[in-house]
Amino acid sequence: MKHILYCIVLSFIGLCASVQVAAQEGAARQRVIVIDAGHGGKAYPGAVYGGVKEKDINLAVALKLGALIEKELPNAKVVYTRKTDTALGSSLNEDLSARANIANKAEGDLFISIHANAAKNTSVRGAETLIMGESEKETRYNEDALYDNRKDELIDMSDENTAAMVRAYIQNLQFTYGEYSEMMARIMQSHYGKGGRTVRKVKHQLLKVLYATDMPSVLTELGFMTNKSELAYMNSTKGQNELARMLCNAVKEYFAHLDGATSVLINEDVGKEESVADVVEDKTNAEVAEQAAVAKDNENEPQAADVVVESQTGYAIQLLASDKKLKTSDAQFKTYRGKVKCYEGSGVLKYKYCYGEFATRAEAQRNVAAVRKIFKDAFVIHYSDGKIVK
Repeated sequence: MKHILYCIVLSFIGLCASVQVAAQEGAARQRVIVIDAGHGGKAYPGAVYGGVKEKDINLAVALKLGALIEKELPNAKVVYTRKTDTALGSSLNEDLSARANIANKAEGDLFISIHANAAKNTSVRGAETLIMGESEKETRYNEDALYDNRKDELIDMSDENTAAMVRAYIQNLQFTYGEYSEMMARIMQSHYGKGGRTVRKVKHQLLKVLYATDMPSVLTELGFMTNKSELAYMNSTKGQNELARMLCNAVKEYFAHLDGATSVLINEDVGKEESVADVVEDKTNAEVAEQAAVAKDNENEPQAADVVVESQTGYAIQLLASDKKLKTSDAQFKTYRGKVKCYEGSGVLKYKYCYGEFATRAEAQRNVAAVRKIFKDAFVIHYSDGKIVK
């Protein structure tokens, strides 16, 4: 527990300083991409099915991904946590901490941990990406989706002091790397879909390897080793080449976003457990008609970010963030259409769309549960004179 608390404190101090540096240096700075091949060595093979070891799949894809990035992103430097079949610590905690330490020492701009999944249901399939956070059904997800071989990689929240520290860290993370990590995760899921993979939701997990990294960080699960067809695909040269290509394309798009070449919106509906094409096209006639009617009724409505927010200080609940201005009637706001205000924050996703005006943080926190029924990642922010206060 002391080790976890110590790392959390160090991570929080480091991330506050690093975000400011990254914002100042911008695109001119060399991109440092840390690629972490999960597991390794005799002690930590990861999942093992059909004689195939997860550590070998992870390493093969990591090396192929690094080679593609070095070739196609000339301003990028690739740092590997391991390039051979080796463990990085004498215990699992030491091994996971060593991976974060390598990334932090390299002053990484992005941390990608590569893994393969497992499930009790052998028909489960698809690629998914995890970011640091706590889901509403944490315990059940830990048991079912991470399976028995992954429980040691999660932070133990049974101790109240540890849990309080971790949750405080996560809330502060939302103002620094949280949105960048989520943006990268959703871009990765999008490219999995474009590559023909089944796409699962982006999920929040209390993963030890992510909480100590002072940079945007994701852990991606290439597929399920417990699914025979997916295992064969991930274990093949063709499959590994294709997966590395999907991830490389995602990295390139992510940095294009940071350089202002494209636009992105973060919300919880991207990355359904189906192909991206299906997500885009899966709209009923009623939904299309409703959105068209709303657009017509509000076509002259000013942009949400253009709405003047009165000079005041208080608390609100952030629903989503974007790098572009949205109308208050935008369908993305669902039942909160016409009820949101835009506050300006820092980073690429500078427009923070929020609900409510509360005098105290405690009052806002009491309303979060209701909002999370629609926006599961909603959290409390502090604003002053139309801007987010960190």
